[in-house]
Amino acid sequence: MSDSAARHRARQTVINLVLALGASIGLLVVLVLIVPRDDSNRIKPIDYASISQEAQADTKLGIFTITPPENWWSNNAVFNETPADTVKNFTAGFVGSDTKYIGYTQAFDANPTWLALNLSTMTITGELKTNHYTWQIYKSIEAHNPPKTKDYMMVLNYKDQNYVLLYGVADTTEFEYFAKAIDKKVSGGTEIE
Repeated sequence: MSDSAARHRARQTVINLVLALGASIGLLVVLVLIVPRDDSNRIKPIDYASISQEAQADTKLGIFTITPPENWWSNNAVFNETPADTVKNFTAGFVGSDTKYIGYTQAFDANPTWLALNLSTMTITGELKTNHYTWQIYKSIEAHNPPKTKDYMMVLNYKDQNYVLLYGVADTTEFEYFAKAIDKKVSGGTEIE
């Protein structure tokens, strides 16, 4: 009798383990189904215009403020007064959809090393002439899928050692819009509307 009782207990242990596993999986499925999930964008729009205007008022460096295209919004704007690379800069980012992003860095009194480091994985591929300036266009040496934010970059040296780096993932026409808006601002003109 003890042999059959031992076999019964061994089978019962396996059955209990299978039942416990099934109950755990069932509970997990129920929890996943009843817990609400917020699919909204976690990155909130910021007031880019007021941040850039405040930075300009505080620093007097010539920080410009552009108006992004319709349906684009800013998710980032910050003045870096004491960055690790010692080049003061203002950065801003704009989102056009789930897959479109354009950002810029406006650098003041940049040194050749700063520019070389920002372009170290890039190769020059062309240029874009705007009303007052010529932008140099750079592309990443390595192709990424999906593209990375700085795989495509436009560079403008608009005054002495002051630069604008325009980068992101968007259509060429959208980059041209931002380049022309920046051209108008740094040349002292009024922005395109």
